[in-house]
Amino acid sequence: MKYTKCGIILVAGVLALGLSSSAKNSSDAKAEEDRLQNSGKVMQEILNVPDDIPQDLIDKARCVVVMPSVLKAAFVVGGSYGRGTMVCRTGKDFTGPWGAPAMYALEGGSVGLQIGGEATDFVFLVMNDRGSSSLLHSKVKLGADISAAAGPKGRSASADTDAYMRAEILSYSRARGAFAGISLEGSTLRPDEDANRKLYGKSTSAAKIISESDVNAPEAAHDLIASLQKSSPQLKR
Repeated sequence: MKYTKCGIILVAGVLALGLSSSAKNSSDAKAEEDRLQNSGKVMQEILNVPDDIPQDLIDKARCVVVMPSVLKAAFVVGGSYGRGTMVCRTGKDFTGPWGAPAMYALEGGSVGLQIGGEATDFVFLVMNDRGSSSLLHSKVKLGADISAAAGPKGRSASADTDAYMRAEILSYSRARGAFAGISLEGSTLRPDEDANRKLYGKSTSAAKIISESDVNAPEAAHDLIASLQKSSPQLKR
């Protein structure tokens, strides 16, 4: 078979384009995998210290959102956002074991989110079915579309006050080694569908990842899921 010079150049160009596209997709997926691994480290560290989230709150949470290493620079008015992941219990009414993670974005439209100059980790507990379902399908504004409160800390802390019982989301922050409940009212949480496509390699929505049992969790999510499963293997109402 004979090839012209132009034909050889064309074939080489197509191959190069394909390799470049494949490399970009691999790089995109690696960034999301790194985010999952960092989320796992944050969750492990928070669950392994005495003065952390009360056990009865973890046991009642339907979903957990982790935003690792969010920088102050990301939270300027109208600015960019932090990125992380949400893991929910599987099964009807979120009563099963912890499932595959969906990627989420935290958008900061308020200078109130500027907490020091250090990187800050955020953890959100989603406390009821309505809060979980709302987060699966749309952007929600904390304190408006969904009720939110700063979470209590300490294993012996009381979590039965009206504020905690009414809140659909309880929020925590960790910066400079200090862990505390924090109010993030006015900020928004939304599914990061572009990140979900990069991670799972197809058009997979957050709702499908969380709701359908046939979606397998990436290996990078192992530590995150394992730490939650070890801490709270089943929902307690």
